[in-house]
Amino acid sequence: MPEGELLHDLSSKSNLPPKALLIIGAAVLIISGAVVGFLLTQAPQNGKTNSSSATPAMVKSATEIGSTDTQTFRDTATGTLETGGSNGEGTHHLTRDGGPSQTVYLISSIVDLEQYLGKKVQVWGETIRAQRVGWLMDVGRLKILE
Repeated sequence: MPEGELLHDLSSKSNLPPKALLIIGAAVLIISGAVVGFLLTQAPQNGKTNSSSATPAMVKSATEIGSTDTQTFRDTATGTLETGGSNGEGTHHLTRDGGPSQTVYLISSIVDLEQYLGKKVQVWGETIRAQRVGWLMDVGRLKILE
């Protein structure tokens, strides 16, 4: 065989300058990274989906209102609902038998406590760390007793 057919010059000249190849390579990397990132955010993680079915149900009747989430709102107290907190903690308070030391100070982003002032109620909520009061609760559910 003739030598020219087996061996040839491997250094081929590109029509694009090296700077253009660098820019094209960087653009391909950026676009592929964006596509992969988008796909990863859309995929379910550990069997969890991005649906609203994970939100707890709400109850609203003539005597009861609020969330049915008993895991989050597991603390309960009974008393007469009155307006006003103490030293900047709570928007309302629950007056209970046993005197002022048994008062529960309340906040709520779920239940409008103003509608139940002066009524004897049972509340379910989550105890929050307080600075100045003995018991501060975030109310998630309320039931009118009287």
